[in-house]
Amino acid sequence: MSKSVEFNVFHGSESGEIIPQTSRCTLGPFDAFVEITHAGLCGTDRHFKNKDIALGHEGAGIVRQIGGSVTSLQPGDRVGFGWIQKVCGHCDYCVSDKDQYCDEREQYGTHSFEIGSFASHAVWHESMLIKLPDGLEPEYAAPLMCGGATVWGALTTYDLKPGDRVAISGIGGLGHMAIQFASALGCDVVALSSNPAKKDEAMQLGAKEFHVTKGDIPEYPIKKVNHLFWCGSSWPDYSKSVDLLYTYRVQKSPVPILTLVANGIKIQGSAVASRLAIRKMLRFVVLHGMRPIIVKFPLNKGGIEAAFKTLEEGRMRYRGVLVSEQKLTGKPVVEKR
Repeated sequence: MSKSVEFNVFHGSESGEIIPQTSRCTLGPFDAFVEITHAGLCGTDRHFKNKDIALGHEGAGIVRQIGGSVTSLQPGDRVGFGWIQKVCGHCDYCVSDKDQYCDEREQYGTHSFEIGSFASHAVWHESMLIKLPDGLEPEYAAPLMCGGATVWGALTTYDLKPGDRVAISGIGGLGHMAIQFASALGCDVVALSSNPAKKDEAMQLGAKEFHVTKGDIPEYPIKKVNHLFWCGSSWPDYSKSVDLLYTYRVQKSPVPILTLVANGIKIQGSAVASRLAIRKMLRFVVLHGMRPIIVKFPLNKGGIEAAFKTLEEGRMRYRGVLVSEQKLTGKPVVEKR
């Protein structure tokens, strides 16, 4: 028998004002009711701020209730969740470790408009809740569930090898995690940024080289790279980007098809990561002692507004994390270890 649960959630609005609301949802047989202790602020969240929808899609917290058919979770488990809310588990994508592309996937922004991470709780399908490993604090887990998963999925799916020269363009919320991952994977990381002030930090994160860019490419010639990962918020100029890769010069077109074909270059998109990849990422983070660089805000109306303002003004270094009132006030939160 399904249960009904009530929780507080923060919605966007047409004016951009953050609206606190109380929601009631059904806890289905395969669902878990999660108390949210930490929520990451992703750049994508800006696109939903002006919509009447529950905000946020990166979360970490504690399972408080489970549906009658849930077998993989128990109350007290520490879990994280991201963009994808539910997958079927049986399509070709799901059975080949590509479940983020599931034919029947339900995801934030198109399904369950009352469910988000900027809330006291969330109802989430068992299939897409990832248990947090020991040694990983929830404030760092939250931004890994989407932002971290996005760069991890790209770095570990497309033939990256130790010793490869890997360029990371854009040192922000995604790029600073990509540098850490690629370095720990044994690559020679080349950091690219339009902001020269980011050099020292990029090198501390694991980059071997740092180059200032102008119009998407370095201001001067550099040794070519095997892989180029775009982690910025603007569309890159692909016609210029191929000059950074191991290839030959040819006449450019808006999409340089001849160059791609003649030299086996691939332009590859990547959406977050599979469940298995996310589990591996979290274990990798613990093993190598790496963490996202975060700025904390309270998980309330004022804190959400301040976090959005910091992000929109370009001052976020590098991922905003909203912390629940319970964590801020020091009230006991019982966790299962």
